[in-house]
Amino acid sequence: MAVTPNMKIRFESEQLLKDSPWTQKRISKLMLWLLLLFLVFMFLPWTQNIQTQGSVTTLLPNQRPQEIQSIIGGRIENWYVTEGDYVRKGDTIVRISEVKENYLDPKLLEQTEKQIRAKESSVSSYTSKIEAINRQISQLELNQDLTLKQAKNKVSQEQLKVSSEVAELEAAKTSEQIAKQQFSRDSGLQKQGIKSPFDVENRRVKWQETVAKRISVENKLLTAKASLENARYELRNIAAEYGEKMAKTESDRFSAISNQMETEAEVSKLRNQFSNYTIRSGFYTILAPQDGYVTKTLASGIGETIKEGEPICTVMPSAVHLAVEMYVDPMDMPLVKKGQHVNFVFDGWPTIVFSGWPNYTYGTFPGRVFAIDNTPSNNGKYRLLVAPEVGAKSWPSQLRVGTGSHGYLLLNRVRVWYEIWRQLNGFPPDYYKQHSTTEKPKK
Repeated sequence: MAVTPNMKIRFESEQLLKDSPWTQKRISKLMLWLLLLFLVFMFLPWTQNIQTQGSVTTLLPNQRPQEIQSIIGGRIENWYVTEGDYVRKGDTIVRISEVKENYLDPKLLEQTEKQIRAKESSVSSYTSKIEAINRQISQLELNQDLTLKQAKNKVSQEQLKVSSEVAELEAAKTSEQIAKQQFSRDSGLQKQGIKSPFDVENRRVKWQETVAKRISVENKLLTAKASLENARYELRNIAAEYGEKMAKTESDRFSAISNQMETEAEVSKLRNQFSNYTIRSGFYTILAPQDGYVTKTLASGIGETIKEGEPICTVMPSAVHLAVEMYVDPMDMPLVKKGQHVNFVFDGWPTIVFSGWPNYTYGTFPGRVFAIDNTPSNNGKYRLLVAPEVGAKSWPSQLRVGTGSHGYLLLNRVRVWYEIWRQLNGFPPDYYKQHSTTEKPKK
């Protein structure tokens, strides 16, 4: 085999090392120290951590950027702010005018109020009518009682008259029977010559008189019975007549009550419309819901028409409680607990980070896990909300919503060799339960 120049040089270097025991000894010591240093490094403590990206947001939903929307549709008449202006709660942002034809009448509230007063007068009229009908019903009941008493008295009188006529008829029949017997007896005595014909004729006349009286009493009895039946018919007619009048009056009363209720319903509907008109008139001026800065106007110009619920501008609240919104993988999710310590690196702030040795890290800011979502987000990860740690290093006052951040969730402390072995095998980090009580972040 031919020997090349390069091979020759390599062999010469090896020959020099062999010929120089001092150099060989130094290299051996250096390798030994490096090996010892590596072994010592493998047994150094290492803090396992979960690294994730996030962004600055607010802890409370009402402190996040808010779109100011118009509750009603309208036309922009005047702007009172520009982008970047600071507004306080209740300050006027924009004024709009009405565009719907149902509300264009400038005297809409006045006309609606007049309709309400007219309907209320109708309700009062129906109330008076119902009271008059009630008085009429009371009078009819009183008249019915009096008339029925009179008719009943008349029936009683006719019954007594019938009874009297019956007794008189019995007396007339008895008188007729006596007169007939006397006439028969005197007729027999006349034949014997004891009674004169004059006496017999007198007896005949008396007998005829009693017959005539009986017939007269019978006629009177029939008349009395007819009067009694008429009185009874009149009593029934009175009850039917007053029943009809009472039914008609009750019908009028219920009709008046129904009309009154319908009118009251119309009054309630008009009052509802009046309240809606009054409230709607207050929507023409759009006010700031809270203190903050106008960051962006979504509608511009004078005379531009906006729709109902359309955003007009965006307001960023001035007083906010900052937090960091971050996401972790499903594999690391069981290791995250509320109150867990997190270190942050914010964009724009210089840092020196040793993720395994947090005590030697410079420029990071501490936080505690405040809330954890129970369901994954659209990116397949779980969202965490981290608040500043109370009593620790304060977050920069220059932070703004949307600033990027890099978070380190600190877990168990292991040896470096174990961490290298875990990373090579793709095992999840170890979690330890904190025994010290952590203070809840204050809102």
